[in-house]
Amino acid sequence: MNVQAQNYWDVFYKDKEMPTSFSAWQFGGSPDVLAQLVVDKVKTATCSGRIFYELEKEPLPKVDDYSIVLNSNDEPVCIIRTSEVTITPMNKISEAFAYAEGEGDRSYDYWKKVHVQFFTEALREVDLEFSEDMLLVCERFELIDVK
Repeated sequence: MNVQAQNYWDVFYKDKEMPTSFSAWQFGGSPDVLAQLVVDKVKTATCSGRIFYELEKEPLPKVDDYSIVLNSNDEPVCIIRTSEVTITPMNKISEAFAYAEGEGDRSYDYWKKVHVQFFTEALREVDLEFSEDMLLVCERFELIDVK
């Protein structure tokens, strides 16, 4: 976690009971646009390929994890709390989840097109092939604070 994110966290939780699990990260693809969608309460969900957690030896997110969302300059934008985590094959993602991701016209078709492209490129970088049934770690979250 960088100094700006840590300072934001410390100031926000100064007089409150501080959660034990928190991290700082930026959304893939378009960090600034996606962070703004969170601030605007349009984006209330996100997903990532389970394989990336395995490759990076990162723990899967859990309910009540807190995150500081960063922009493309690694500056804190807001704090979110994970409210739900599921592991779902990409080809079983619901229209409601695609809508909650808040991107583009919020349709399933838009979501699928963008995510197929994103995951195909990301997997290619680690010498793996995209598959429509790849497992996704799907998170729903709530906005806690805007910087």
